[in-house]
Amino acid sequence: MTQHFSADVLICGAGAAGLTLAIDLARRGVSFRLIEKMEGPFRGSRGKGIQPRTQEVFEDLGIVDRVVAAGGLYPPQREYRADGSYTDSLIMAHEAPTPAEPYHLPLLVPQFLTEGVMRERLAELGHRPTYGCELVGFAQDEHGVTVRLASPTGEEVVRVRYLVGADGGRSFVRHALGIDFPGKTLGVRAVVADVALTGLGREVWHRFNEGAMDAQMSLCPLAGTDLFQLQAPIPREGDIDLSAEGLSTMVAQRTGRDDIRIHSVLWASAFSMNARLADRYRVGRSFLIGDAAHVHPPTGGQGLNTSVQDAYNLGWKLAAVVGGAPETLLDSYEEERRPVAADMLGLATKLLDAAKRGDTRRGREVHQLDIGYPESPLALEQPERISGLLAGDRAPDAPIMGAAGQRTRLFELFKGAHWTLLGYEVLRDAVTPRSGLHIHTFGAHGDLFDHGGHFREAYAPASGDWMLIRPDGYVGAIVASGDIEVLERYLQTVGLAVDGSPS
Repeated sequence: MTQHFSADVLICGAGAAGLTLAIDLARRGVSFRLIEKMEGPFRGSRGKGIQPRTQEVFEDLGIVDRVVAAGGLYPPQREYRADGSYTDSLIMAHEAPTPAEPYHLPLLVPQFLTEGVMRERLAELGHRPTYGCELVGFAQDEHGVTVRLASPTGEEVVRVRYLVGADGGRSFVRHALGIDFPGKTLGVRAVVADVALTGLGREVWHRFNEGAMDAQMSLCPLAGTDLFQLQAPIPREGDIDLSAEGLSTMVAQRTGRDDIRIHSVLWASAFSMNARLADRYRVGRSFLIGDAAHVHPPTGGQGLNTSVQDAYNLGWKLAAVVGGAPETLLDSYEEERRPVAADMLGLATKLLDAAKRGDTRRGREVHQLDIGYPESPLALEQPERISGLLAGDRAPDAPIMGAAGQRTRLFELFKGAHWTLLGYEVLRDAVTPRSGLHIHTFGAHGDLFDHGGHFREAYAPASGDWMLIRPDGYVGAIVASGDIEVLERYLQTVGLAVDGSPS
């Protein structure tokens, strides 16, 4: 029976995760609808740290420069003592970029500005979120998902191939699928608010009473705005006055100063910190991404970044299957991303414990550059390869030179919706060209030169190696020239058969 679908994918939730997925699907030509039950965009600063790995993702999506321009760098932190004296230090480790890791910016961008840039990019691709539209029910079968949507104009029933829940920690999609959300409440309740204030300079992140959980107060200037983000632990029970007057009183009590005055509150939330992880990321044709799949304390700036990368992982796989790749490719989404979230929850909880003691420093552990998928079913490599770059690793960047003499970077070659195959001292015609695969070779008659030796340093290739880079910038396969048939079988599993039409 012929199926009629109004879209290939329905994305429920237009936050950072949903917007990332929408951008990725849009540039791949996959039809989708992006809905959000709120009447307009989220206006808060909640997720403000953009980690180096996410900066790489944003480069591929075409927004990294705009995101950096919208925000700024993490300021030094200033810890005040009881006598009014203070010490300044860096909260984020400042590391110089390297050829393999071009982004080490300690980047601070309020979430509403990041999402604004993402909506602009989505509009360039011809799409916009639909606000005030709520998913109120759905049923799925082996061919698709029938969904019921409610909006001010009434209710509609539509048919889609796949449903993605990007609808936050209280996810309707997760509840409707019956997916358990085990974890624990961490015994910490806090207030976070975006406020306009006077009495403090914007050159540092002001911290008071570090290590005293009942009296801590943090006031961080929000880059790209005239606002500060207020953060403070609060009692586990009882109402909190989130008005400008109420928060001014809290600031005065905790800082001992009467010159800091909050004039307006643009957004505020009082919340209890939890660490929870969905038992499953997929049921049939329905998926969870972002906070719908994992919630955690905000320490370490991991949440928005993990959510963006969930979507970045799922997007190319949905597109590939819509384009004809085997449905089993979608199984790898949960297999790859759920362990990452489990590790992230552990890290965020550890950093919360450190913050309770007054230690707020952050290092490489929060950068997410070392995340990989070595145990993934999509990681194929030569059994004898025991060192250097391995399948499942993040594919490093490297400055290189084209045969025509122009300098470029590997990330420029990777950018876009395609796969990239790099051959080192190989016969180029050993692999048949096909749609969705860009082939480049180093060596005699190759189109690339390893100018400066950075490719060899980062990839440690052996003569005759072929290295296949996934659309999301991870190494899919490493094979020798004698194993081209193995590579061909792999390409078929991801929808890149010679006579196929990859997404």
